[in-house]
Amino acid sequence: MDWTNLETLWFVLIAVLWIGYFFLEGFDFGVGNLLPFLGRDDAGKRQMINTIGPFWDGNEVWLLTAGGATFAAFPEWYATLFSGFYLPLFIILLALIVRGVAFEFRGKHDSDRWRLTWDWAIVVGSVVPSILWGVAFANIVRGVPIDADGEYTGGFFNLLNGYALLGGITTLLLFTLSGALFLGLRTTGDMQVTAVRTARLLAPITTAVAAGFIIWTLADAADLGPLTLICAAGAAVLSVAVAVLAYRGMDGWGFALQGGVIAAAVSMLFVSLYPNVMPSSTDDAFSLTVFNASSSTYTLTVMTIVALVLTPIVLLYQAWTYHIFRARIGRTSFESKSPVDLIPGANPEGK
Repeated sequence: MDWTNLETLWFVLIAVLWIGYFFLEGFDFGVGNLLPFLGRDDAGKRQMINTIGPFWDGNEVWLLTAGGATFAAFPEWYATLFSGFYLPLFIILLALIVRGVAFEFRGKHDSDRWRLTWDWAIVVGSVVPSILWGVAFANIVRGVPIDADGEYTGGFFNLLNGYALLGGITTLLLFTLSGALFLGLRTTGDMQVTAVRTARLLAPITTAVAAGFIIWTLADAADLGPLTLICAAGAAVLSVAVAVLAYRGMDGWGFALQGGVIAAAVSMLFVSLYPNVMPSSTDDAFSLTVFNASSSTYTLTVMTIVALVLTPIVLLYQAWTYHIFRARIGRTSFESKSPVDLIPGANPEGK
């Protein structure tokens, strides 16, 4: 990998943005995936939702930034990706919109049916992106039909191959495990105990499926460079470590290392791609690379300056947000049936 040009620099920066998105949005997708299983009543569901309440919309900023950076730095990549993957990306966008609306509307009406409807909207809005992001990235790495004009020539069902589906299952499990570890880290009482037990169950399954995906990726890779092997080995080792930590109930370290697993796995995919950004399964000569799909040097230079100025500010703000809302969340705050119940002494008999 040649680090001396702006094209490679922005390829790496986009990879970093996707790592940040999959780690941060991954755990709140995971909480949504687990909502019908760990939230046994309304108070439990509210406890789970409030663990990610201050963070989920901020985590989505990483997706917007990754998409914007791709559009500006590699317009040909962006055009081919969003035209060829139009339907799955549209489904992801729709799921994210429904999920965001569900978070806002769930508590607007005091009705069990109303809350149940929005609960399932949260679940669907979490599960669908968890699967489809894995399917999309697996297809990018595997290669898709692209012609000499850089246009996608396949159909929707070309994307539903075995490797891509395994990628979707892998991201679903990775995100769900992240959610279980996060709940163990951020809750108290029965929810914490259940989350730890769930993480203990999910960790070995996730490790096995992720190992299968990594092996398949390496087997199909055109050029197995040392950096690809290092990333793959790192993902495998960290995944085993997460399973051990989950078994011992060490939520904090487990959650941190789970972020390492995601970072290593995404890095492996991007490193195995380089210098391609979208390989063509039709003819290698039609593949989009960091060089034939990039913007001008002037554009990349301006983008680099802006990124150097603004990125530290954004990172500091988001870190501050996580610091402010670092306290564990208990169940008792969500068990009252009426706002009057929150007033000390207003309803001594609990009626």
